[in-house]
This record gives sequence, structure tokens and C-alpha cells, in this order.
Amino acid sequence: MTTHKVAFVGLGVMGFPMAGHLANAGHDVTVYNRTASKAEAWKGKYKGNSAATPAEAARGCDIVFSCVGNDDDLRSVVYGDDGILAGLGLGGIFVDHTTASAEVAREIHAAGKEKGIACLDAPVSGGQAGAENGVLTVMVGGDPEPFEKAKPVMDCYGRAVTLMGEAGAGQLTKMVNQICIAGLLQALSEGLNFGLKAGLNVPQVLDVISKGAAQSWQMENRGLTMIEGKFDFGFAVNWMRKDLGICLEEANRNGARLPVTALVDQFYAHVQERGGGRWDTSSLIHLLMNK
Repeated sequence: MTTHKVAFVGLGVMGFPMAGHLANAGHDVTVYNRTASKAEAWKGKYKGNSAATPAEAARGCDIVFSCVGNDDDLRSVVYGDDGILAGLGLGGIFVDHTTASAEVAREIHAAGKEKGIACLDAPVSGGQAGAENGVLTVMVGGDPEPFEKAKPVMDCYGRAVTLMGEAGAGQLTKMVNQICIAGLLQALSEGLNFGLKAGLNVPQVLDVISKGAAQSWQMENRGLTMIEGKFDFGFAVNWMRKDLGICLEEANRNGARLPVTALVDQFYAHVQERGGGRWDTSSLIHLLMNK
């Protein structure tokens, strides 16, 4: 694989290992993080450089990646004199892995096009474990030519990297992903709680039904921890509520009906009220087991 000069902006639980995979693959990596100590910690573990601003990190790069919190965080690192678009040169590629709105993805795509920069929205699925193990699913929106150039680099941490359509399509696909997960986790919570109330050997139930049509990643990876009441890991409820808010806003625009998603979003609000904002999304069962 051809190596590139790249930058990674945002070293959270996802960005930190993703940038690490790029460095381990031999790319020339410069990182930026709002909290500089995280960039220093990253350099202590991987070979690469750090920069004082997103623009400085992007300067001279072929591709710049980002993974931040939300639309506002994304705009703060993309625009302005210190932003990515100010530092990335003509012909550069910007790949954003933030789970954000399709609206901001289209906005940044248009802003980049004016500067001769190709912008791809590329949210990921697979969580922290997927990022650490380099097996993320990457859903991409944007133009085919820059996608083909960036895909071999994204393959460093992506097990499946797929162009879903024009700008915004990556974010829309991630919304489908989150809608499906929310409904699935509520159904799984209800089924497991039902099994417990019925006096069944629920670990045995899980072993049996995971071989059939009810099988899911959540069942196989979260089923046992759910019945044990363990939630101090994984994808946080706070993050899921942010994502579901994006889904519901988009549904208001496109006319899609999301009655179950809206209900599960409120269930997650109750989990937050119980102090579970940082609990894994599988904590929906806590509402059923602990009235």
C-alpha cells in the first residue's frame, strides 16, 4: 500500500486507536486534539507528530481525518483560520468519521468543493472495540474518485468500507444503523426480563435462541452482561441519545415515521435520570429489572 502524509483530528476513544492504526501501517501521521495531553499520550504510544491547531495538522497532508463529538464540534475544527479547510491544500481529501447530521455533511462537502478539497462523510460502527481491533464498518458519502483514493487508507481500521452515495449518504446510513440498534436493544431487554420473570435459565435461553432467527450482535455480546446488570463499558447512553436526536430530526425533514425510536429515546432519558448516562446502551434492561 502507498503511504501518505495524513492528519487525524480528535483523539477520543475512537480516534485515538484509529490514528494509531494509520501510524502502524506506515503513514506519516500528525494528530490534533483539543486537550493537548491526549495528543502527547498518543505520541507516547505511536510514531507520529502533533500540531497546535487543526490547520497546522492538515498542512501538507494528502488526507485529513476527524472524529469529534457533534455538528458544532465538527464545525469548530473545519472552519476558520485554524480549521482543517484552511490548512488542507488544493486536491486534498477530508474524511470525517464523526456521527453527525447529513445536513452538516452536505454543508462541509460544498465548502470543501469551493476550495478544491474533496470531503467525505464517513461515520463508523463497531464501537471502541472495533476501533481498537481495526474492524470498523465505515459508511461513506461523497464522490467516487476521492473515495477510491481514501479507501485503502481507511482499510487500516475498517473491515468494511463502503461508498453509500452522494454527500450525506454516509450519515443517513449511520442513522439507519442506530434506529435498528435502538429497537433491537429494547426488544432484547424485554425478552431477557421476561425470561427472568418466567424462571428460565436465561444463559441457556441465550445459547439456544442465538442459534436461530433472533440472533444478533447485541445478543451475543451483551446478553449475559445485561442479565448480570453490568453496564460500565461500551457505547454510552449519552452518545446514543445524541445519535437518536439526529435520527428524529432527519425524520421530521424526510417524513419517515419513527414511533419506536422516539419511545426508546425517552427510555434512554430515564436511564440518564438514574445516573446512567455513561452506561452502555444495553442498560435499557435496567428500567425493567429495577422499577
